[in-house]
Amino acid sequence: MVDTDDYGNYETAWCPGCGNHSILEAIKQALVARQLKPHEVLFVSGIGQAAKAPHYLNANVFNGLHGRSLPVATGAKLTNPKLTIIVESGDGCNYGEGGNHFLAAIRRNIDITLLVHNNQVYGLTKGQASPTSPEGFVTKAQPEGVPSLPFSPIVVAVAMRAGFIARGFSGKMDHLSELIQQGINHRGFALIDVLQPCVSFNKVNTFSWYKERCNPLPAGYDPTDWEAAIKMAGEWGDKIPIGIIYRNDRPPFEDHFPVLSQGPLVGRDVDRVTLTKIMEGYL
Repeated sequence: MVDTDDYGNYETAWCPGCGNHSILEAIKQALVARQLKPHEVLFVSGIGQAAKAPHYLNANVFNGLHGRSLPVATGAKLTNPKLTIIVESGDGCNYGEGGNHFLAAIRRNIDITLLVHNNQVYGLTKGQASPTSPEGFVTKAQPEGVPSLPFSPIVVAVAMRAGFIARGFSGKMDHLSELIQQGINHRGFALIDVLQPCVSFNKVNTFSWYKERCNPLPAGYDPTDWEAAIKMAGEWGDKIPIGIIYRNDRPPFEDHFPVLSQGPLVGRDVDRVTLTKIMEGYL
């Protein structure tokens, strides 16, 4: 039996009250509920406070460059499809520096779960605006307010028909853990955008601000209805829907490569005769 102690308990570098604490616990709950052992899971992260989360888990971890976690996760999944791979980083890392990789991962539908800690600021580098910061948001780096419209990852992902799209809130930990479980279960690319407070640098989108607005999707909502999902994805303001916004059954990227049906490339013997012929072709 797997329990949360198997994933360790570590002292973190996060501020008291940071939403990262609840997200970390929700992840542990999800992994235990799925009875995944630490060696069966790979966490890939970029740079930032959110990207530190895998440091506080006893599991396989690859900590990469800012915005470059998705390419690493893609390579790892194609090399060993049996691994459960979770990419975990912040809104700036995934939607800013990693924006093009985000779009490519949706198009490919690689079977990984992307868990985005979305606090609408760059928390590690002292609170400048991120791609999801609202227009007019004032920071020390943008003293006259952000002049650009915010990036809407849920709208973009639904428009591109990503395989699984959900929004969670760090203040509803059990609900978030369930979303993470379903994202892991989904065969294909799964985006879980998690709203969370940054107590140090975001004095607008506070815990109470989210708590007043974040509500589960209405009963009877059908996440397979693309047109309804487009409308729901655009809801933001006094009411913010959380839950599974959209999902479909597109075949994952790995299914397009027959060689992977023979099992993971990891540990497979090399056909040296064939390899030699290929190399000789370049002479």
